[in-house]
Order: sequence, then C-alpha cells, then structure tokens
Amino acid sequence: MIDIKLIRNNLDYVQKSLSKKGVDPKKIEAVFNLDKKYRELLNNLENKKAEQNKVSSEISSTENETLKKEKISGLTSLKAEIKSLEEKTDATKKELQTALSLLPNLPDEDALLGEGEEDNKVIKTYKDIPKFDFDVSDHIQIGKNLDLIDTEQAAKVSGARFFYLKNEAVLMEFGLIQIALKLLISEGFVPIIPPVLIKPDVYAKMGRLVSDEKEDKYYIPKDDLYLVGSAEHTIGPFHLEYTFKESELPKRYIGFSTSFRREAGSHGKDTKGILRVHQFDKLEMFSFCLPENSKKEHQFLLSLQEKMMQMLDIPYQVVEVCTKDMGFTDARQYDIEAWIPSQKKYRETHSCSNTTDFQARGINAKFKDQKTKKKEYVHMLNATCFAMTRILIAILENNQKKDGSVVVPEVLREYVGKEIIMPKKDVKKE
Repeated sequence: MIDIKLIRNNLDYVQKSLSKKGVDPKKIEAVFNLDKKYRELLNNLENKKAEQNKVSSEISSTENETLKKEKISGLTSLKAEIKSLEEKTDATKKELQTALSLLPNLPDEDALLGEGEEDNKVIKTYKDIPKFDFDVSDHIQIGKNLDLIDTEQAAKVSGARFFYLKNEAVLMEFGLIQIALKLLISEGFVPIIPPVLIKPDVYAKMGRLVSDEKEDKYYIPKDDLYLVGSAEHTIGPFHLEYTFKESELPKRYIGFSTSFRREAGSHGKDTKGILRVHQFDKLEMFSFCLPENSKKEHQFLLSLQEKMMQMLDIPYQVVEVCTKDMGFTDARQYDIEAWIPSQKKYRETHSCSNTTDFQARGINAKFKDQKTKKKEYVHMLNATCFAMTRILIAILENNQKKDGSVVVPEVLREYVGKEIIMPKKDVKKE
C-alpha cells in the first residue's frame, strides 16, 4: 500500500499522481481525513491512559480514605471512557487501513499517460510478421491435428476452459522450463517452486485482493485459502517480515507454479482453445532490489524476456502500458505481445512490472542501509518468463507448414527429440 505519511504530508501530489490512474481525488481526501481522525483519537487515548496512570499512582500514595474513594470512583469512570475510546480508535484504524488498501500504487513520473489500452505505445518490434502461402490454422486445429491438445475430453472431466496437453507439447513445455532455468540461473536467479495456496491476509498484503482481482481468484472457504494466479503471488511473501542485508540485493528468483484464474471477463474466441484458461503453468521472474536500482532492474528483466523470445525466434512487439491500463500494484509496466497468425494481430504473452515499495510495504520487506543503519523498504519487481499456454500458441501458429506440420524451434529440438512435428494419421480432422 501507499505510505500514509505521503498522503498526510503531500495530499495534492498524491491526488494528482493517482488521478493519472483514474482515481477520484475525493478517495484520497477521504483517506487523509480518516488518518487525521485516527491520529486525534489515538492522541486522546494516549492522554487518557497517561491520566489513568497518574490517578492510579495517586491512589497508591494517598492515605486519605475519603480521597482514595473519590479517586477510585473517578478511575472507574476513566477506564470506561478509555475502553470506549479504544474501540473507536481500533474501528477507525481498520477503516483507514481498508480505505488505504483500495488505493493503487503511484505511477512512476516517467510512466506513459493514457486513458486505456488504446493509448499503450509500441516501443520496439522484433522480426517481420511471417507470410504464409496457405490458409493458416489456429492453435486449436493444430493441437488437434498433431494430437497435442485435447479440450473436449478436459471439458468432460473438468468443465470448460481446461485442457490436456499431450505428446510433443508436453516436451516443449518442459524444454521451455529447462532453457529458462539455464539462462536465468547463469544470471544469478534462484530457482524456486512456491506454494499455490495462500492465506487471504497475505494475499491482501501483496495487493492482489482488490476489486476485480478478487473476483478472478479461486477461493476455498473450508480452508480459508486462495489458489494463486501466478507464482509471483507467493514468491513475494517468501520474504514476509524480512530484512535484507544491503549486500544481498538484488535478490532474484525464477519460480514455477501452476496458476489458477476464473477469467470471468473474457469472451468470444478467447474462451476457446488454451488462450484464456482456468489452469495453466507459468514461469515467473521476481526481484527484490534497492530503491535506487529498481528502474535499471526493470529494464534488465525486460531484456531477459526479449532474449528468451528471440531464442524462440517468435515475432513480437514491446508495449509500454499507459497509466490507466497498468496493474493496480504497478508504478510502471511493459508488455510483450507475440504475433498470432490466426488472429492476424499481436497478443500479450508477457508482462513486466515495477511495483516499487508498494507490495514491500504490505509484506514488510526491508533492507538495512549500510550508511544510515536505518531500515527502508525494498523495491519489488515481477516479470513473466513463460506463460506456457500462450507461448505454445505462438510457437505452434508461427511455425506451422502447409502440410499441417509444425517446425520445432531450434532451441527446443533437443528436448522434443525432433525437428518437425507431423500430423498424426489416426487423428480425425474437423
């Protein structure tokens, strides 16, 4: 969450900054007023407790029974007043915390201004869009013809928007994991497999249970746990209530997990095949760094995403996401969009976000400054390495051939065990 001191001491700045994300200035003013009310109640409470201590001391020291009874009577009344004041203070504190938690992260001063997705800016394009001399197939037909993807049987077993991944597609996924791990471990990333279930209070501290984000999560009431939507959601809390030594930073992780999302807002073609599904595997990069280095770290993570896309030789574009389209926790965000031939457009496959100290403040992740010896909040960043379903779509569609086969990207051939995936003769075409 945002530092309440920033709102307290610079209300106008926060209002102007969050207006870039579409936040009504009145919401920030309401937080400001709640904070003022809370501090007044807290100050009053502390004064009453000091008065209670004084009266208690006077009762202990006086020998005058009449005076002692008067003071005891006054103390009883004072205790009742303190109890009532404590309840009001606690209630106001909770109200303040709730209101504060609903405010998104402040956008970076250099973030792209915009009203929505249409204002996002393409800043780089890699490789020409492939030209085909035949009618291209989408990943659904390719997956069926090559016996790689089965959504029909998955629907019978689990319902809509689930799938079975089979044969060479499975080998591709595990190959993608291996090439990513090899590259990122060489760059100092620590491989980690985090839990896929998370406590609500910890999820909230990561800023992932607000508005529509909460609606997209799977919740298990009996156990009071959520299924994560990405490995980042439980990698961050690995350093819950933790203080880094400055020499430990940057601390980088490459995490693998199955991810779960309701994808309630998706519709049309996106609900078919494996583009928007309820369950998918994902590799995620995560970094904890010094505040002064987070912009540089952000560019570093983006460069690694590009390097892996170039290893696969997939056409893509890098997009800077504007202020009103970026994520709730993000101060600045980039997306990578891969070319999808069947849709004749680029589709988002990666995101890369700098959340500054927003999430760190929630989970209380700090570092000890070597010079000042003070504890400060770290900056936290996350970046997609591979969202498996989406990257497989891009691989299959961009490498398809007229005879229905798919050429395996060179970097994956040792894992798949072949250069070309041929149609299976016993698989019925639609």
